[in-house]
Amino acid sequence: MSLADRLQASRAEQPVARATPTPPPSTPSASSPPSTSSTPAPVPTAAPRRAAAPKSEALTRLKDDTMETLYAQLGGKLNDPSLTETQLQTMVRDELRSVIAAAESALSGEERRRLVEEVMADVLGLGPIQELLADDTITEVMVNGPNRIYVEQSGKITATDVTFRDEAHLRSIIDRIVGRIGRRIDESSPLVDARLEDGSRVNAIIPPLAVSGSTLTIRKFSTDALSVEDLIRWDSLNAEMATLLSACVRANLNIIVSGGTGTGKTTLLNVLSSFIPSTERIITIEDAVEIQMQQDHVVRLESRPPNVEGKGEVTIRDLVRNSLRMRPDRIVIGEVRGAEALDLLQAMNTGHDGSLSTIHANSPRDALSRLETLVLMAGMDLPLRAVREQVASAVDLIVQIARLRDGTRRVVNVTEINGMEGQTITMQDIFVFDHAAGVDHNGHFLGHAIPTGVRPAFAERFAEMGIPLAASVFGPVEGWRP
Repeated sequence: MSLADRLQASRAEQPVARATPTPPPSTPSASSPPSTSSTPAPVPTAAPRRAAAPKSEALTRLKDDTMETLYAQLGGKLNDPSLTETQLQTMVRDELRSVIAAAESALSGEERRRLVEEVMADVLGLGPIQELLADDTITEVMVNGPNRIYVEQSGKITATDVTFRDEAHLRSIIDRIVGRIGRRIDESSPLVDARLEDGSRVNAIIPPLAVSGSTLTIRKFSTDALSVEDLIRWDSLNAEMATLLSACVRANLNIIVSGGTGTGKTTLLNVLSSFIPSTERIITIEDAVEIQMQQDHVVRLESRPPNVEGKGEVTIRDLVRNSLRMRPDRIVIGEVRGAEALDLLQAMNTGHDGSLSTIHANSPRDALSRLETLVLMAGMDLPLRAVREQVASAVDLIVQIARLRDGTRRVVNVTEINGMEGQTITMQDIFVFDHAAGVDHNGHFLGHAIPTGVRPAFAERFAEMGIPLAASVFGPVEGWRP
């Protein structure tokens, strides 16, 4: 049957096909005829995003045939490296419209638009999740196999009714993502970290490691870097805390941002890095580029996994060592999670003040313990006291961020590292989150970060460097206003 015949057949089959619901990604067409089946319509369940009407098998076949014709006509042009992304999209869209027009179909305008957008997403984009990524209210997309897709909105994880056609369809999208940045994923290397063109972080893992089917996790990043004013407006931190952190960055204090998964460590690191003077040379080191620096004099370094032969790997630790020869004023590491912690601490202790990084930990004390563990992973036979002395001497401030039960992300501790007392690293809180304030009737936390009244020892450095900071920042403040 020709493509034109199938187009006509799809119109005739639509009412019957709509009586049997199948999970689809698209919204219902306003011009579609009503179902004539006597079977009662299924009762819609509460959807986290938007309701989507079942898509008929005929329209699915129509879409597949259109894509097959499009691939046959364009051929190798889809992989032409001389074409820019804009030129490629224009070429595909024009050819796609010609294919549909040549078929002399009876599709309505809305159906044509849907068909064009879905085929474009499959050919050049990320398939059915393209629409989710375009939604600014969604911060994370989690694909657990071809038929289960979840999103995070306002800090809450909810299921969607979006699906891939099958496992092969999902794998093709994963291959497209990792292939664009020169990485690979296959049975010999079944997991990979990657990024989208907008900087969004991507992790993919496929069978046999992913038993339930290929799994894709995309953490979106805003195209416009968030500012400290945004965090204050969202109550992630307050103005006094922001003033102190700004002064700490400008005074070249070494700062570690600590928190769990999805708490906003990288976002807070971006905000802290915005306080770095534009006259300084900054080296950023990451597994996948995520840090959004606002300054001009920035050198971005990215680690590299081994190739098919197991060679050519460049680790974060290799990049940290190399960065010391690049005359950095600041070293910013996206996250320390291995032996590079030792090299970072040594850099902090040998004249590279003002370094910034993040670490996975649930409290400032846990962050110090994890740093000790990571240093020991370097394989150096160092006594524990020597490691702790390195940590206590190198790190000046730990900023702890957490995602609370109501989905909000708050800075819950700003903690100064004082030094050593015996075998223990001593610290003191400058700001703490007031959990005792409780929650309102909607479950939202009423507390805010409040100053403890402790004036940190490094405050003297502010005066020496001519950085103004009012004593009222350290409180205690009477009648704290939310």
